[in-house]
Amino acid sequence: MSRVQALRGKAQELAHTIVIDGTAVELVLRRSARRSFALQVDHRGARVAVPLRTPLGEVERFVHSHGRWLLDRLQARAAAPAVPVLKVAEGATVPLFGQPLTLRLRPGRGTRWRTGADGGEELQLPTAVDPLRALSRALQARALAWFQGRVEEYCHRLGLEPPPLRLSSARTRWGSCSSRSGIRLHWRLIHLPPVLIDYVVAHEVAHLLEMNHSPRFWAVVERLYPDWRAARGALRKAAATLPVIASAPSADSGRFGAED
Repeated sequence: MSRVQALRGKAQELAHTIVIDGTAVELVLRRSARRSFALQVDHRGARVAVPLRTPLGEVERFVHSHGRWLLDRLQARAAAPAVPVLKVAEGATVPLFGQPLTLRLRPGRGTRWRTGADGGEELQLPTAVDPLRALSRALQARALAWFQGRVEEYCHRLGLEPPPLRLSSARTRWGSCSSRSGIRLHWRLIHLPPVLIDYVVAHEVAHLLEMNHSPRFWAVVERLYPDWRAARGALRKAAATLPVIASAPSADSGRFGAED
């Protein structure tokens, strides 16, 4: 095992090779203050996240227990067309609510939304600052405003007060819900069609009543979003098409686990 990254606070990332069914798999092992194990495959490759002091043998047993899934996911990732890294340039497009958003560059420091000549949305980005950072900030502000309205709507259907809402850049989850801190939604959901965003929102709002994935929980989801099964599958497929925005964390569908 060779060091890839020194301690970052209490987190540590190391490169590791594990042999699964005769195939050597290179992965990144991330140790942090988390409590659970997570295995994912995204544009960076295979990654496993574990609690800080987990013995290596226990990590390897966890990876081996999902070995077939991991090999299948890596094979599918290798066979899939490469998703290009988004380069902010005049006329470039990025998905917004499932539709193309055209990027425009202009002098100055301000960011402005406008309607283009073709009726589609455009986002003017300043050249006096990092346009990639300006793009991320603009999308996150738009996401927070949109998500807030949808959380309020689904809470209203259940007769609940909307909890605090924050954006997330989690590597493995589209959303999460906590009785103490409220709901968190990945800001890159903003790329997806509203019907898929609504599924994630409904999923997390349902956790306000059922903090589990029991049949009772899925019954609440069905009350809020009857077509959740189809949406869940569509969400996984749509996630694989999202552009890579520089080093921004990706809530990639190629991970082991549910939405939360």
